[in-house]
Amino acid sequence: MRRKGVIVILVIAWVLTWGHPCTVKAETSPHKITLAVEFVAHAACAHIARAKGWYRQAGLTVSSFDNYITGMALASALSRGGIDAAYICAIPAIVAFANGGVKLKIVCGTHRYGYGLIVNPEKVKAPRDLLRKDVRVACPREGSPTDAVMRKMCDAYHLNAKILSHKALRMPPPMILMALESGRIDAGFCCEQFPSMGVETGFKEMASARDVWPGMQGSVLIVTDALIRRDPEGVSKLVKVTINATRFILSHPEQASVITARALTVAGKKIFPLRIDRRLAGLRISPRAVKRALFKQMVCTPEVDVRMIQEEIDYLARLGYIKKFDARKIVDLRWLHAEE
Repeated sequence: MRRKGVIVILVIAWVLTWGHPCTVKAETSPHKITLAVEFVAHAACAHIARAKGWYRQAGLTVSSFDNYITGMALASALSRGGIDAAYICAIPAIVAFANGGVKLKIVCGTHRYGYGLIVNPEKVKAPRDLLRKDVRVACPREGSPTDAVMRKMCDAYHLNAKILSHKALRMPPPMILMALESGRIDAGFCCEQFPSMGVETGFKEMASARDVWPGMQGSVLIVTDALIRRDPEGVSKLVKVTINATRFILSHPEQASVITARALTVAGKKIFPLRIDRRLAGLRISPRAVKRALFKQMVCTPEVDVRMIQEEIDYLARLGYIKKFDARKIVDLRWLHAEE
């Protein structure tokens, strides 16, 4: 009996000694998240982090990484649920919060600006030419960042915004570029990298967000309130990876441009919710165009100016797209400030 008692004690000691590391392993298991991005260079930091394996190294398991044709399409997807975090333009995030009832928080920035007007220089010589009846103009849907920039341009150049908005053909940025190249339109408002791609093929960028909206917040990293409640540590890791990827962009411009161009080219074969035709599937995105977008048309930074978020909210409300609210309801920078 004494021998059996000793054996039992030894077994218990073995379980306590060797079982404990298993418990620790379970506590440090990867945080599972679903990620979504826009099909543009705005999400360069996400593509770089994914290519470098930095999400995995941080202990994050990205169960899905989907590309959406525009920020508004991504905002609609957010309202349907199933997405934990997204790299998205600030304005669609605001619209999703205000109109879609999506409970989300802006936790980090990715860039400022990133939108522009590209034109056929033979047809459009000055901003006022956009109002001519023979000039065909395209812009993504109402309430999008590019639509807001178009209206800001009207303010800056004293153009009739109602006339321009009414005549504008509504289509996503890739379609705008293809329509410009085929001669079906003469001018188009796009988010980067598409204006830079247009410049690369001989079109002219007549105006950009830098010109008409100083300090404009471009894209941000948003997370759902549900993810914050479920996994605040995972949110912290996401913010840290985003900051590191942004620093990589700034310190390795050539490599960052190549990685982003390659990722976007591959992603172009499957963009939600668009049905891809042959022309779009074969769209070539060069590192040169991406580099121009990242370093000339955008300011890559994780910083977020809450006052600018409020300015964007106020402007959208003035246009009648949303009801005004306090920016502090949508911004939570505790993890960003913790990294400073």
